[in-house]
Amino acid sequence: MEFSWTYQETEPQAIKYFLRRQGVSRGLLAKVKFQGGKIKVNQQVENVLYKLKQDDVLTIDIPAEAEHETLVPDETPIDVVFEDDHYLIVNKPIGVASIPAQYHPRGTMCHRVKHYILNQGYENLVVHVVTRLDRDTSGLMLFAKHGFAHAMMDQELREKKLVKKYQALVSGQVSELSEHSEINLGIERDLTSLVKRQTTETGGLVSRTEYWLNQRVEDLALVDIRLHTGRTHQIRVHFAAVGCPLLGDDLYGGDLERGITRQALHCGELNFTHPFTKEEICCQLPIPEDMEQVIEQTITERGH
Repeated sequence: MEFSWTYQETEPQAIKYFLRRQGVSRGLLAKVKFQGGKIKVNQQVENVLYKLKQDDVLTIDIPAEAEHETLVPDETPIDVVFEDDHYLIVNKPIGVASIPAQYHPRGTMCHRVKHYILNQGYENLVVHVVTRLDRDTSGLMLFAKHGFAHAMMDQELREKKLVKKYQALVSGQVSELSEHSEINLGIERDLTSLVKRQTTETGGLVSRTEYWLNQRVEDLALVDIRLHTGRTHQIRVHFAAVGCPLLGDDLYGGDLERGITRQALHCGELNFTHPFTKEEICCQLPIPEDMEQVIEQTITERGH
């Protein structure tokens, strides 16, 4: 895969320093050097010490990525929301793990995407996960289609330029929820559990959850959420701490009597500036059927 830049500065600069500013890591440069790639200036092969002059056209040819044979393809179809030469955004169903793990060695979104890229005949066959979701959380997942695209998006993540927004159904003390507010409570491990987290006002990891009240019916509320930190179970822990646990979330005291048996959480919006095209990418999904049904049933039962 080729990428090109026209050098615009008047002061000469070594290729390796220029490429570093474009997000090309030392590791990626090493791959270009040792795995069959090329660096060209005005169509002539050069090394990374060559000094670029104004209006030089620099091209790097990045070798294709061979597949990881340990990741076995899964033929289950995926729901593609957005795709171009660099990125793939899919709608992850409820109950499907994002990546392989001890308890989910097969059938994850990575296995499904692996089958998809093989079936499409793409040049790069490595599955690059940029954003992941818990197994029981539905919604948008972002994959990169090559290593350079992954590195560029990781940079956007570090700089908080990639924005994920969630929707959750909560119950309990929903009358206490503001139209727009933040939950700022530290999060730490709950020593009584291997997986559970808890909030703390005096320690733990700084955690910030911003929310907007979308809809409220009696003791049920649909909230729109943006995370400003990325702690384990952050949304679930924070809303449980303010007396509004997510429906179906048995780990944090959620209501299990409304027909939802998983945490009612959905990643419904993903926004970022495309690192290569500079376009603003905004993908949105409606809430899934199980969450919509609970809202409709509650409105019917309560006469709203």
